[in-house]
Amino acid sequence: MRAPGHPQGAFAMDCLMDELAEKLAMNPLEFRRINDTSEIRQAQYTLGAQEIGWHRRNSVPGSGTGIKKRGMGLGSGRWGGGGGRGTEARVTINADGTVEAVTGTQDIGTGIRTAIAIIVAEEFGLAPTDITVKVGDSEPGLPSGGSGGSQTTASVAPVIKTAAAAAKQKLFERIAPLLEAPVEELRVGTGTIYVVSDRTKTLSWAQATGQLGMESISEGGQWDEELRQGGVAGTQFAEVEVDTETGVIKVLKIVAVQDCGLAINRLTTESQINGGVIMGLGQTLLEERFMDAQTGRMMNANLEDYKVPGTFEIPEIKSIVFDTHRKVTGIGEPPCIPTLGAIANAVYNAIGVRIRSLPLTPDKVLAALAEKKA
Repeated sequence: MRAPGHPQGAFAMDCLMDELAEKLAMNPLEFRRINDTSEIRQAQYTLGAQEIGWHRRNSVPGSGTGIKKRGMGLGSGRWGGGGGRGTEARVTINADGTVEAVTGTQDIGTGIRTAIAIIVAEEFGLAPTDITVKVGDSEPGLPSGGSGGSQTTASVAPVIKTAAAAAKQKLFERIAPLLEAPVEELRVGTGTIYVVSDRTKTLSWAQATGQLGMESISEGGQWDEELRQGGVAGTQFAEVEVDTETGVIKVLKIVAVQDCGLAINRLTTESQINGGVIMGLGQTLLEERFMDAQTGRMMNANLEDYKVPGTFEIPEIKSIVFDTHRKVTGIGEPPCIPTLGAIANAVYNAIGVRIRSLPLTPDKVLAALAEKKA
């Protein structure tokens, strides 16, 4: 599971924060604002509230009319991630203009190949499709850190970046005499290398690499602490509909505003946020493991019947990538942390009774409503 332990802790904390706000007769969003010093989180509160339409929230929990009642809630989370030392990589420029990036890192489905291609391509002024990426390859003797824990991209990116920069520097040194300019005057454009003080002096990428003859340039990267960061913030807003006769909770919309440092690949970043929200949704409403206290055996029938979110359970998800344009960090685990608290608080806002254990199943909803009525 993603972010082990964090979603449960955030669920409890977010519920408590809403309760504190209620005792102070404060809007829970404003209560968080005055108790949060993070500029990033403050901006996320604003973005999320606007997208969900926070002004429509019930000012009095459970005050809606009809059998099906709606409510809104919010939750927040923070995750470390940020990568670390230990991964090595090599970038090679060949005389025919082809470029190869190699690392021992595995791709477990998060798209690290594409991230590597984007980083190298940007350094050389090429398209990601121009870069050949080899991962999980032990032949070059390149050790790697683990793939997981929101560590992969943040561990690989600094080393790939510095390897590509080193290879580019060597290429500049080779062609500087041809362009009659010092190395520090050379820059890459789109498929070109030019002299910054005289742009009439230029070579296409193919012309530049053609100067290598029978040789190639191959450089390894160095770890650069300044290219990665840890500790990213996320805030989510949820709108739900609760059927007070059946106890069924239907999540209508979730707005997920997630900090990820520098978003290398926006498409996969949004996809990771979507996936995290869906996992958080499952933990909130559906997933439960039944254990035999005497034997320690799991009593659930099997994994085939273990209920996880499917097409009918997944709501509208608005993923907002809060790109701080700073340093690279992980995005795989943080998005599932705020979901539980956001949904639980939305349920309370809808029906006016709080459920303090997960998952929020219909029987718990009906029992809580019956207790309130009694």
